[in-house]
Amino acid sequence: MTDDEVEQAREQILACFKSAKSIDVDVIIDTGHPAHRILACATSLPADLIVVGTHGTGGFEHLVLGSVTEKVLRKATCPVMTVPPHARTTAKLPFKRLLCPIDFSEPSLRALEFALSLAQEADAELTILHVFEWPVGDEPLEARPFTVPEFRQQCERDAAQKLHELVPQSAREWCRPATRLAHGKAYREILGIAADVSADAIIMGVHGRNALDLMLFGSTTNQVVRLATCPVVTLRA
Repeated sequence: MTDDEVEQAREQILACFKSAKSIDVDVIIDTGHPAHRILACATSLPADLIVVGTHGTGGFEHLVLGSVTEKVLRKATCPVMTVPPHARTTAKLPFKRLLCPIDFSEPSLRALEFALSLAQEADAELTILHVFEWPVGDEPLEARPFTVPEFRQQCERDAAQKLHELVPQSAREWCRPATRLAHGKAYREILGIAADVSADAIIMGVHGRNALDLMLFGSTTNQVVRLATCPVVTLRA
């Protein structure tokens, strides 16, 4: 890039922050592979949060390695907030309604800690969700791994108790947590309940970095990021 191109890019970026007069903005113009440079800059700062935009389902449709945003999500060591194109019509700042899906894994527990801290800062309502993905609906009984109603009810009671125990008693004084259980495909339930509670943001964990984890990432977290209409904050353990 020429000096003139660098200066033009800097002015375009600063123009976006004219209304944010109380915020100190430092503009860095860099060259190279976008995901690599974003991650390197986040490490060198070090950043507490990376905020990136998504281009909607059309521009963020690849499930593996096809997008800069996805690479940042998988490899960032700090939380990443993805913001969809129309988030301003579905989410408000400061966030007052938060949704945190939990599968009791280490990444999701870290996400809950982050969600609790956000809820405390913003005096927000927090919904903690666990989704059972066993077969439901009109699938034939012989295809279902669990056919005993009592067993399912016990699983639901156990999950509800675990969700309740995850929230410290002190946190209940300021974040008004609510717990919910759902049955079905995890990403569909997460998106549906986010709409139901008018969530301003979804906070969820991201699993590891190997090939198997990439498939798991693509099946839930990536789908939520691709299809959510509100910002999504992802964290890894």
